[in-house]
Amino acid sequence: MQWTNLSEQTIYENRWFKVNLADVALPDGRHLDHFLIRLRPVAVATAVNEANEVLMLWRHRFITDSWGWELAAGVVEDGEDIAEAAAREMEEETGWRPGPLRHLLTVEPSNGLTDARHHLYWAEDATYIGHPEDDFESSRREWIPLKLIPDMIARGEVPAANMAAGLLMLHHLRLG
Repeated sequence: MQWTNLSEQTIYENRWFKVNLADVALPDGRHLDHFLIRLRPVAVATAVNEANEVLMLWRHRFITDSWGWELAAGVVEDGEDIAEAAAREMEEETGWRPGPLRHLLTVEPSNGLTDARHHLYWAEDATYIGHPEDDFESSRREWIPLKLIPDMIARGEVPAANMAAGLLMLHHLRLG
């Protein structure tokens, strides 16, 4: 039951994304026009300290008009290594430089509409280097006990699916 993308044309494009229209062949031979969004990869990073606390950001998302806890994240620049982008984003948004990063998981948050892949990384330590360069990204940055994560997600305090998935994986890895 595989759908086949026969061709696609770009309807709109900017530095962040493309909106394309695809001619898709269905298994029964019918065709349909399907809009899709092509996005750059997203790199996400955090650290977990010796007290099993995870570094998070409290921020507002104007698109959904919602507040929630997130991890530092941003797009991977052309030619940039994904792990290096994750480290850069964490430093810029939190003021903490991660130790050696480990790949946690890669998720496709909305694969029925977009080709976005979010690559999540974590470190076992981080060094505070100063006030974050991109302090406008969040209202505050805090070390949150990993043991609280499942309940925070259940209460809707971590609304982004990619962040929730990564945090639950970290909770499992560190606390079982």
